[in-house]
Amino acid sequence: MKAILTGIPVFKLYGENLDWPTPDLLHCESIPKRSSLHHWEIKPHRHADLFQLLYVQRGQAVVEVEGRRTEVLEAAIQVTPPLCVHGFQFSEDIEGYVLTIAAPLVAQLEEQLGAPLTVLASSGSYPVGRDRRYINMLFTLLHQEYEGSAPARDLLLHSLVNLLIVWISRRNQQNVPPDNRDERNRQLLGRFIKLVEQHYREHLTVETFAHRLGMSSVYLNTLCRQLAGQTALQIVHQRLLLEAKRNLIYTRMTISQLSDSLGFSDPTYFSRFFRRLSGQSPNAFRHSVGHDVDVE
Repeated sequence: MKAILTGIPVFKLYGENLDWPTPDLLHCESIPKRSSLHHWEIKPHRHADLFQLLYVQRGQAVVEVEGRRTEVLEAAIQVTPPLCVHGFQFSEDIEGYVLTIAAPLVAQLEEQLGAPLTVLASSGSYPVGRDRRYINMLFTLLHQEYEGSAPARDLLLHSLVNLLIVWISRRNQQNVPPDNRDERNRQLLGRFIKLVEQHYREHLTVETFAHRLGMSSVYLNTLCRQLAGQTALQIVHQRLLLEAKRNLIYTRMTISQLSDSLGFSDPTYFSRFFRRLSGQSPNAFRHSVGHDVDVE
């Protein structure tokens, strides 16, 4: 199965179509590259399984997270976790970068570090202060390496991301731990999203997820509705649907192979699931994005 899945893009950015330029588990671009196309405003939106780090290097920005607007007047890194509604407004002289990290890469980094990256589980702003030159260097190298094709590119990219996340984690530890209910709930939702990423192919029950998080299924559903606008089961189903769409677009897997890879008991059940959530059959979806391959 690994050979079949190689090279599948894993995320979609603001304003993008279904096509994705690279198979990387991260994306790095300058703030002006995308915001200038949208009159320097990125309207509120959210991503299913993406962590974003916005580095405001120079200029001004207004960051909106879950309806709360904050003005950024100094060099700072804004962390935005998956499913968090966020938007930005920038001055026309803005300089900086947007680093987008897919959930599977975050999981790899956590495995290497031997601990969960709780700093990425909730939104936060981290002024760079005296470390501005260091952070400038990291993002400049990330962007240059991302745009290039030098040997060992992936290794260097992941190493630079590790350095950046270690810096954010250390800066976070200098602050007072969150003690309000909203922030704790966001961290719980982040833990749930991580569990979904690890186990969505296993079709675990909501009760099982809740038990592993040390809470009731009722509380988990309430948390998901309040912060993500979906039930816990809908979040799991959307993750399955996202993976199904990726495979339909970027591989030649048969419906039977895809059904099996996603843990469905039979292809017919998978097709009904896909049609119920997307409004069309798997093959119809594949044809609609230009992959005219009939495979059952």
